[in-house]
Amino acid sequence: MRGFSNPRPFWWAAVPVAYLLLVRPRLLRWGATREEARAALPGDELVTHPHVVATRAVTIEAPPEAVWPWLAQVSGPDQGFAPEPGKLGVGDLLPAKGGDVGYRVTQAEPDRLLVLSIRAFHVTLAWTIALRDLGEGRTRLVSRQRIRCRPGVPGLVYLLLSQSADFLAVRGRLAAVKTLAEREFRRSFLEPRVGSRVP
Repeated sequence: MRGFSNPRPFWWAAVPVAYLLLVRPRLLRWGATREEARAALPGDELVTHPHVVATRAVTIEAPPEAVWPWLAQVSGPDQGFAPEPGKLGVGDLLPAKGGDVGYRVTQAEPDRLLVLSIRAFHVTLAWTIALRDLGEGRTRLVSRQRIRCRPGVPGLVYLLLSQSADFLAVRGRLAAVKTLAEREFRRSFLEPRVGSRVP
């Protein structure tokens, strides 16, 4: 009587299926509700047939005007550049390390909306960062990336990274904005009270 066949092929097939069905949707919709993921946002029209749509969100215990100055932590590159969102205008370039490639500002509404885009040889990307005032000094930040990669090895590599490594980068930046905005808002709220104690 023959034993069972080698189960390895089954597991090799099961792993990518589990990733596509269970892990990938969570990565692409981290922190966002179903309604936020399905809602249309300004900038969606810049990439009409995306390979990847990632909508992530976070609630910040600070009003939109306190969050807006820290959007550079989301949209700027990792090093060497610190843009001031209040001074951004349509057409401005947020350069990457090389200086000649980066995000182009396509829409900027202070305290409400920032839409960025990249059109490189291997990828077209639209990035929308929307701020919604929840009242009582709270803000809902929604980040939406729509990515379309061109055929070829560079496009394929970018497509794979945009579904895993990019999640860690964006989540880290959203967490940084939340931490910085909440800390500075609390500080600005408390400073006048501390000063008022001085006789």
